[in-house]
Amino acid sequence: MARKDVIDGKRNEAGIAAALPILKQRFGDRFQTGQSFREQHSHTTTYLQSQLPDGVVFVEQTADVQEVVRICAAHQVPIVAFGTGSSLEGQVNAPSGGISVDFSRMNRVLEVNAEDLDCTVEPGVTREDLNTYLRDTGLFFPIDPGANASLGGMTATRASGTNAVRYGTMKDNVLALTVVTADGEEIRTAHRARKSSAGYDLTRLFVGSEGTLGLITSITLRLQGIPAKIGGGVCAFPTLEDACNAVIMTIQMGIPVARIELLDEMQIRACNAYSKLSYPERPTLFVEFHGTDEMVALQSQQFAEIAAEFGADAFQCTANAEERAQLWKARHNAYWASRALAPELAALSTDVCVPISRLAECVAETQSDIRQHGFLAPIVGHAGDGNFHVLLLFDDKDPKGVAEAEAFLERLNGRALAMDGTCTGEHGIGQGKISYLRQELASALPVMRAIKASLDPQDLFNPGKIFRV
Repeated sequence: MARKDVIDGKRNEAGIAAALPILKQRFGDRFQTGQSFREQHSHTTTYLQSQLPDGVVFVEQTADVQEVVRICAAHQVPIVAFGTGSSLEGQVNAPSGGISVDFSRMNRVLEVNAEDLDCTVEPGVTREDLNTYLRDTGLFFPIDPGANASLGGMTATRASGTNAVRYGTMKDNVLALTVVTADGEEIRTAHRARKSSAGYDLTRLFVGSEGTLGLITSITLRLQGIPAKIGGGVCAFPTLEDACNAVIMTIQMGIPVARIELLDEMQIRACNAYSKLSYPERPTLFVEFHGTDEMVALQSQQFAEIAAEFGADAFQCTANAEERAQLWKARHNAYWASRALAPELAALSTDVCVPISRLAECVAETQSDIRQHGFLAPIVGHAGDGNFHVLLLFDDKDPKGVAEAEAFLERLNGRALAMDGTCTGEHGIGQGKISYLRQELASALPVMRAIKASLDPQDLFNPGKIFRV
C-alpha cells in the first residue's frame, strides 16, 4: 500500500451542510456527527492515515438505506458503507467527507432453505453469528477470513480465507444480492437457482466492488453440510521451499484438503510466544481435512507421504476438537502474535497471490528480500491458493522507515505481477493498492471506469477507492 494514494478529494461543503440537518431530522439518534463516532468509522487496520466522514447513519432496514442514498444524491454528498471496519486497505476512509452508512443493525438472518443449502441474510450479519444461527441445521458457511467480518463487507471485498482452497471465495458462494443503486432504487441481481444464463452476471459485478457501485442490502449465500469428520495437524519442514513444494504437490495430486496454511519460521516463533505453544521454529503447514472417517484417514495418509518426501517431520492427524481449536486459534491470532514481536512499531499487513506453481519461488524471494533489508516481517499464507501475507513491522514516525517499507511493497507487488499473479488475493484495492492495480490491469481500467460512471454518475459511492479521487 502507498500513502501517496491516500489523498483528500474535493469536498462539497454546501451539499454536506445541507444534508446533515435533513439526516438528523429523519434519523434522530441514529445519525451521529460526534468526533468519536466519525473516528471509529474511518479507522483502518493498516498504517494508512484516517479520513473522517462528516456523519454516521445507523440503518435498520432497506428503506433507511434508500432514504440515505436519495438525500445524499440530491445534495451530491459521498456515501461510504461500513460493516465492522476490518478491511485492510483504507476501504472505509472518507477522502471527500460525506456520510458513513453503518450496517451493524441490519443483522437479521432472513431465510434459511436447508433443503437447497442456501440462506439469505442482511449485510450486518457476521460470519460467526451466521454459523451460530445455522448450528442446529447441520449446515455452515465456510468462508473464514479470520476476522469476524460482516457478510456485507466480505461480499464487497470478495473475501477469502483459510477454507478457500476447498470451498472457494465469496464470489463462489454468493448466489444473489439486493442492492440500492445511485437513484435510491433497490435491484435484485439473481434468484436462488444454482446456475443461470439470464443476462449480465450482475451478482459477480457487485461482489468485490468495494462499495463503489451501490449499497448491498441482502445476500443469498451457498451453504455446506457440516462434515461428518474433521481431522487436522501440524507439519514442520526443513525449508520454506520444501513446505511450498509439498503444498504444490498436494494440490496437483487432487487431494481435497480443506485448509493448508503456511507459516514461516518468524511467524511460528511469534505464535509460540503469543499462544503459549511449542511448535518447532521451522517453516510449517497447518492442515485440515473434511469428510467421512475413511476419507479423512486416506487424505491425511496421502498428505503425510507427500510431506515425508520433502523432509518434513512425521505428520500426525488428530480429530480431537480441542486440539484442532487450539491449532486454528493460533493461526487466526497470527496478526496479534506478530504485532507482539515489536508492539512499539506500526504494522503493515499486505497480500499478493501467484499461480500455485510459482508460490515457492515468490515466497523464497520475498523472504530473501526481508533478510537482505533487515525487516521484521513474518509470512503467513493460504498456500493452497498461492496467496500469502506479509506483516511488515516498521517505524511509521520515521520518514526513512516509511520509505523503506513502501519500497519493499513495490518490490513485493512487482515480483507477484512478474509471475503472472495479482497485487491482492483477498484484501482488495481500496486506497492502498490503487497504484498496483494500474500496473496489473492498465488496459482494463477504462472499462472499469466506464462501469463506475454508468452506475454512479455523480461518483457518490465510496469515492477514492479502486480509482484515485
